[in-house]
Amino acid sequence: MIPGLNPKKMNALMKQMGISQEEIPSKRVIIESDNKNIIITNPSVMKINMQGQENFQISGDIAEEDKQEDNHTEEDIKTIMEKTECSEEQAKEALQKSEGDLTDAILSLS
Repeated sequence: MIPGLNPKKMNALMKQMGISQEEIPSKRVIIESDNKNIIITNPSVMKINMQGQENFQISGDIAEEDKQEDNHTEEDIKTIMEKTECSEEQAKEALQKSEGDLTDAILSLS
């Protein structure tokens, strides 16, 4: 805000300029990229519409989390090994080739 400017006048001025804002209630915001996630807890999220273009302003407690290369759970690997009687290495390889799809991994080894 601009110091000394009445909030009602500020909102009227923003409306004249074609700018509107709305607070979006939220618990957590996650921004995903290829190699890490940015997690914002206790966020304050404002949606700002400027002449038809929507922007978001987010503030809160920020934490970063590296993504793991191997997203497969041990349970998935054990399931594939039981259903196809293959080795652990073959099960992991099949999961990677099927992009994590358990059914496709089992079918590829059957």
